[in-house]
Amino acid sequence: MTTATGPVTVPGGPIRVVVLGTPELDSAMTLGITPVGATRSALDQGLPDYWPASRLGGIAYVGDTGSPDPERIRAVEPQVVLGSQARDGARLAELQQIAPTVFSRAPGPPWKDNFQLHAQTLGRQEQAAAVTAEYRRHTERATKAIRDAGSGGRRISVLRFVEGPPPGIRTCGRQSWLGSVLADVGLGRPDAQNTDQDEIDLPLDQLARADADFLFYATYGDPDRAGTTAVLRSPAWLALGAVRAHRAFPVEDGLWFQGVGYTGANLVLGELQRFLGG
Repeated sequence: MTTATGPVTVPGGPIRVVVLGTPELDSAMTLGITPVGATRSALDQGLPDYWPASRLGGIAYVGDTGSPDPERIRAVEPQVVLGSQARDGARLAELQQIAPTVFSRAPGPPWKDNFQLHAQTLGRQEQAAAVTAEYRRHTERATKAIRDAGSGGRRISVLRFVEGPPPGIRTCGRQSWLGSVLADVGLGRPDAQNTDQDEIDLPLDQLARADADFLFYATYGDPDRAGTTAVLRSPAWLALGAVRAHRAFPVEDGLWFQGVGYTGANLVLGELQRFLGG
């Protein structure tokens, strides 16, 4: 099979899979395979809990995302390793000594193409076709529900408070997983986020540029160290139209910013319907 780093031969129907990030985790779990090992984000205590604990409990920790531990990976005896060139390309040769390693080009924006690569790797193309067809139906239902509720023309802003280093406020443009999910249901964005970018830094003194009809925010790390606590008490935050209209909602970082895949997308769509349909 063809991957971002060249052709790779994978034994048919592998079930012992190690994933090096949450996009690969979402793909494997969505396709019915619980990985034997996974990395996790450095500031998180566990894997994204939009998955049931009964499935997550058996997944071994194999290092932090971006710095996987080869010995931990070797110990779980994977048949294949899933990751991305942008994140772990420097470790490719070492990982290939452990198991066939399939890298997409990058996590995030090309998530739909990455899912197909993962499905091919795992021999789950039939399941993948059912997943993508249901997502199309879900976006159609969600688009109609949001439009029928009178929220179809509303602009949606998303913010992520990040502990760092460095700490700060991030948002995402159209070229991001979350941006593409919002676009799939026809939701507009404020001008500062309506760009062909993935992640965008937002200085506190420019917080007004994040205003919109609805605002969703999450925290990666500790709310005090990420600045969430201070910003939510600041005059700049309290002056936002979405805040004054009681349309600023906290959401789970593990889903809205790390749930990169079809299961994550479906759950975000459900939350959008709940928030915008009321």
